[in-house]
Amino acid sequence: MNKTDKAIRLFRDGYSCSQAVLMAFAGESGAAAMASAAFGGGMGRLQKTCGAVTGSYIWFGMAYGTPGLPTESDKARVYDRVREFNRIFTERNGTDQCSELLGEDLNSREGKKRIAQRGLTETVCEKCIRDAVEIIGSLE
Repeated sequence: MNKTDKAIRLFRDGYSCSQAVLMAFAGESGAAAMASAAFGGGMGRLQKTCGAVTGSYIWFGMAYGTPGLPTESDKARVYDRVREFNRIFTERNGTDQCSELLGEDLNSREGKKRIAQRGLTETVCEKCIRDAVEIIGSLE
């Protein structure tokens, strides 16, 4: 199973968008699930930065960060990927903000109903997850 299919499967199984992206790269460990648990729904359903984006950022830290005190070049190795990821993701989707991507309130009963009726989880969230996985792959 490729990483995109894995991330979509994890999301459909009930993991958040952030968890699905991170776990597709870092593995389905409890540590990966826990590290990204607070970022779904645009960071704790605040509908700020998309969870697929934050899951990607966590992965860049895990894959390219340093376990000790980072030097400026260590920081640049991670930050450069984050900035390039964000540029590509925003170019593809118009924004990296969950509220703008969905156009509905994840925290209201009416918003959740419209999200379900309009199939936004499949058309928006899954697209963001697919884009995130693809962009990560292009930056590795």
